[in-house]
Amino acid sequence: MSAETPDYKTTLNLPKTDFPMRAGLPKREPDWLARWERIGVYDRLRDKEGRSSFVLHDGPPYANGHLHIGHALNKTIKDMIVRSHQMMGHDSRYVPGWDCHGLPIEWKIEEQYRAKGLDKDAVDVVDFRQECRKFAEGWVDIQREEFKRLGITGKWEDPYLTMDFHAERVIAEEFMKFLMNGTLYQGSKPVMWSPVEETALAEAEVEYHDKESPTVWVKFRVARMDRPDVMLSDEEATDEARAALAAADADLARDIEGAHVVIWTTTPWTMPSNKAVVYGAGISYGLYEVTGRPEECWADIGDRYILADSLAADVMARARLDDTMYRRLRDVRPSQLEGIRLKHPLAGAEGANGEWDDLRDFRAADFVTDTEGTGFVHCAPSHGMEEYELYRGLGMLEQVITYNVMDDGSFREDLPFFGGKRILRAKAKNGSWEGDANAAVIAKLIEVGGLLARGRIKHSYPHSWRSKAPVIYRNTPQWFAAIDRAVGDGQDSYGTTIRQRALTSIDELVKWTPRTGRNRLHSMIEARPDWVLSRQRAWGVPLTCFTRVGALPTDADFLLRDPRVNARIAEAFESEGADAWYKPGAKERFLGDDHDPAAYEQVFDILDVWFDSGSTHAFVLRDRADGTPDGIADVYMEGTDQHRGWFHSSLLQACGTLGRAPYRNVVTHGFTLDEKGNKMSKSLGNTIVPDEVVKQYGADILRLWVAQADYSADQRIGPEILKGTADSYRRLRNTLRFMLGSLGDFREADRVAPADMPELERWVLHRLAELDQRVQEGYRAFDFQGVFQAIFNFATVDLSAFYFDIRKDALYCDGETKRAHAARTVLDLLFHRLTTWLAPILVFTMEEVWLERFPGEDASVHLQDFPQTPASWRDEALAAKWAAVRSVRRVVTAALEVQRTAKVIGASLEAAPVVHVEDPATAAALASVSFEDICITSGIAVTTDPAPAEAYRLPDVPGIGVVFEMADGEKCQRCWKILPDVGTHRHPGTCARCDAALATVPAE
Repeated sequence: MSAETPDYKTTLNLPKTDFPMRAGLPKREPDWLARWERIGVYDRLRDKEGRSSFVLHDGPPYANGHLHIGHALNKTIKDMIVRSHQMMGHDSRYVPGWDCHGLPIEWKIEEQYRAKGLDKDAVDVVDFRQECRKFAEGWVDIQREEFKRLGITGKWEDPYLTMDFHAERVIAEEFMKFLMNGTLYQGSKPVMWSPVEETALAEAEVEYHDKESPTVWVKFRVARMDRPDVMLSDEEATDEARAALAAADADLARDIEGAHVVIWTTTPWTMPSNKAVVYGAGISYGLYEVTGRPEECWADIGDRYILADSLAADVMARARLDDTMYRRLRDVRPSQLEGIRLKHPLAGAEGANGEWDDLRDFRAADFVTDTEGTGFVHCAPSHGMEEYELYRGLGMLEQVITYNVMDDGSFREDLPFFGGKRILRAKAKNGSWEGDANAAVIAKLIEVGGLLARGRIKHSYPHSWRSKAPVIYRNTPQWFAAIDRAVGDGQDSYGTTIRQRALTSIDELVKWTPRTGRNRLHSMIEARPDWVLSRQRAWGVPLTCFTRVGALPTDADFLLRDPRVNARIAEAFESEGADAWYKPGAKERFLGDDHDPAAYEQVFDILDVWFDSGSTHAFVLRDRADGTPDGIADVYMEGTDQHRGWFHSSLLQACGTLGRAPYRNVVTHGFTLDEKGNKMSKSLGNTIVPDEVVKQYGADILRLWVAQADYSADQRIGPEILKGTADSYRRLRNTLRFMLGSLGDFREADRVAPADMPELERWVLHRLAELDQRVQEGYRAFDFQGVFQAIFNFATVDLSAFYFDIRKDALYCDGETKRAHAARTVLDLLFHRLTTWLAPILVFTMEEVWLERFPGEDASVHLQDFPQTPASWRDEALAAKWAAVRSVRRVVTAALEVQRTAKVIGASLEAAPVVHVEDPATAAALASVSFEDICITSGIAVTTDPAPAEAYRLPDVPGIGVVFEMADGEKCQRCWKILPDVGTHRHPGTCARCDAALATVPAE
């Protein structure tokens, strides 16, 4: 700049804003939280009238421990659903809730008692329950603040708790509906049982981990064949009987006398409870004889074993017999196995006191396969559901059910050889829960010659998700809800049984996101057994029912069904909570004068906590003023594990009491993994704690991570991923900062109607109309990744890298021209849409952006709706034209980048290229716009002449060639364009446009 040329910088309309480049989210976000609470944003939204109801019903987290990253993912997705639907015109309500009953809390209190030397069983049960309640209350308060810190909106001052007195009343009432409608029954069947926690567990309370188990191949001797008057036992057989047998089936009788059927099991502890062996009716079996043996072997030469042919080689190898040490004697058809009875390997053992002397049943069963094992399955119906169902169907349960295993997983004290032995330890030792029962059983089988082989196997095995200890199947009296029994309540629109109603609801009432959720839950409901409702613990809602003394569970009067008794229970729970059930005189109080207390027993099992959470629709959606008119939620949203958890139990519970599902949409997210795709574990040191992310980056970065991910799959998170998220945030923040700076002097009087705008501005409006549809469709479909990606690409590619880049010149240099006013009008329209569209995701940042432009004591972006975007903004023909313009621009900018890299030019304004365009229509389109402004050059020439060989081309944009030329003229000292007319105007060193803009500035 010469000494005579003024400094024109102060005459430029440069962006002006106090909006900082650095967000400082960790320090500033708490102030916005306090502000929202002070001005009552959530309640003010409820005052908006005439809006349709939209309710996301919260799946309650457990009130036990600080939040983990899965909590943050879950609650943030829920928050985006609630906020976006509010801004799309609904009255979108969210009541957070907590699951407060159950074993984890009970265990914590027991630990505290043990530390003080107290015996839980010696403490008054009501006092114990009060300790559990206080523990839960403390964690509810802690988690509430942690959730709020993530920017989650909701009715935080009035959440729902499953331990609230009204909730406990409703849970009991919902249970009593099962009592009254005929689906409740007491049965004794194998259930998943936690010996460590001494309670039954539901499938949803179980997780599968690898476990190493002992595995054994056990021999059952053929004892007899039940043919008329024909015996094959040592003492019972006679010459006549043998002759009769020989006449009937001489070959088979001779060959299998003294032979053994071999079974394989990974649970040796179930052998004392064995009552039968079963085979497959379609399996090919053979009789095999040992002809040689090594030194270390439990088989003897001459031993004969019946085995599935496809598994025989493997079994013999396990017994250390190679293929030269045995031979196959003959076929044994499944039909020839009929009538055989077997001896238990412990039969006749010294000291067994006849415990196992009864002959074992031997029959076909459809669950036997020849894919592993021996082709035979040992049956302990007390510890296996398939075996239980088989013998229940045969009407033989009384003959085969045992009660050998106690609550703590130990054998009954009077069980020969094994009394008091434990299947699992009370506490893990060196990572193992293995007790001494398996070893004792194996040792005794070896001693009596009952073992053919043994080994170890690592397999997926059920564990309690609370204690992390393995579980067992154990026959024990429990309370069940029958899912295939007709529900006598007359609500039959979706079916007459719980299973029918659930399956119909899944297909006819509920929309699934993603669709795979439907398939998963449908298959679970199709195959599931009756619902085990009872738990043998203290902290929860009791099964509020009475049984008649001396009656059997199958008797019609076994259960007391009296609405008057139920009403008294409900009334007491409303005022005193479920503790009322445990207070002295409770039985007399509830039975009243209607029934003799001596004639009834009070049930003290507690309800499965999944029944608690499954009932929440009744006391949240039905009973609260901010619930729903029909008691159905618009959305349930949880992780994939809740297909067997909350989605599942809520469906069963509501189908039993309401006749259909309690939700219209089910949205499912995946699990959180580390950056390498590994499961997070404290021992591996790869956990990500939400509080630490918030302290380092701010909650908005964590929320942006959620929005950028495909939540329907498992999510990865870690330091590098969070750095990438923070980079995306910075790019978006810079876009918003430019808009704020450019809108600082925007006035309504300068607003330009769309029809009067230049084409470039009308193209932006077209893109806004397209994006408005994409955003709202995406939010309604819960597709936050799609929404954010569309907005982010628009903001960074269409705006920052294209529109803003082009219009900076007009905004800074034009002065008060129509083009500048149109650009600011578009920026204003962009501002209102981008801030509101992004508000459900970046709740803190969009509030900051909004208040920077529209400050006010009661102002908030979260009180706004998405602006209505006129359909008239869409212009497909214009969009097609500008798509062509942008394609040519891309060739020009690439050609200039070559020159910049070669240091021929420093900036694009030094260039005035020649653009050769083969297509006349494209050339005409370029001629109709200020293409030099679009390319940010000082000049440009468009021609349809053929491009010379040296012209720059891009392979994917055919028909375009660019020849580089330097701009001709002098550099304008105000706008920096190089133009021939610079220096010929009133204001020194300016071009015509800048001279006009400076018309009001005196010349020097």
